[in-house]
Amino acid sequence: MEKRIIPSSELIINSDGSVFHLHLRPEMLTDRVILVGDPGRVDIVASFFDTKTFEVSSREFHTIGGTYQGKPIMCLSHGIGPDNIDIVINELDALANIDFETREVNEQHRQLTLVRIGTSGALQPELKLGTPVIAEKAIGFDGVLNYYAGRNEVADLDFEKAFIEKTAWNKLWANPYVVNADAELVDRIGRDDMVRGNTISAVGFYGPQGRQLRLPLASPTLNHTIEQFEHNGRRITNYEMESAPLQGLGRLMGHRAMTVCTIIANRMNTDANPNYKTAVTDLIGTVLDRI
Repeated sequence: MEKRIIPSSELIINSDGSVFHLHLRPEMLTDRVILVGDPGRVDIVASFFDTKTFEVSSREFHTIGGTYQGKPIMCLSHGIGPDNIDIVINELDALANIDFETREVNEQHRQLTLVRIGTSGALQPELKLGTPVIAEKAIGFDGVLNYYAGRNEVADLDFEKAFIEKTAWNKLWANPYVVNADAELVDRIGRDDMVRGNTISAVGFYGPQGRQLRLPLASPTLNHTIEQFEHNGRRITNYEMESAPLQGLGRLMGHRAMTVCTIIANRMNTDANPNYKTAVTDLIGTVLDRI
């Protein structure tokens, strides 16, 4: 079979040989990647590194590469939202598995380990502020994975069906998809000091997560319905905006991916902690030790 040559309009390579948005070159990529939303948080992660070998900033994408406990690692910020995850995971995979000279897919697949460290809002009253929650299952409200072939092969279709039925899902919204984190990675990083949860990735921060400011909501009771939802003993634990596309695209591309978030607000108890940096910093150290 003749190899497909990927056109320049599909994979844009900058004049310095770097991929379009991230401005990273293939030789910079490490097998282990820490992902964070805030570009400023990359400096916090890198402060744990033994050495720093490079630093690149482009838009919201800030990357520092180096070593931790003698092993190569890098930290990359993805910004806010599932659309950014689509960019980041596709470009990381291109760096790993596409020859930038020939524009052909490499014959040997390179698997990446991708761990996102973030913040989140709890949807169960017993989840206390500062609790680390792993998105063992991620429920995507964003629709990103629906644009890719093989979506059903990596999704939990029974969970999806139950969720759509029990929440009376609005047909104007993208169909939700449910994907598991990499099981080995969850076991390695999770242990007994983290909650294994079922995390919603919303497509926005306000209306899509049930927050009402001046605009009324299309479904003002959705969060209450979600809080009450249960399927095979699983309840929805928390909201954030990136875990589902990360885990879904990771599974489709053959990478190991998971998300762990510190709870900084509880939507049911209506409390929040804006001074959460200590908890996030502690979580960063834990993940780096276990990744």
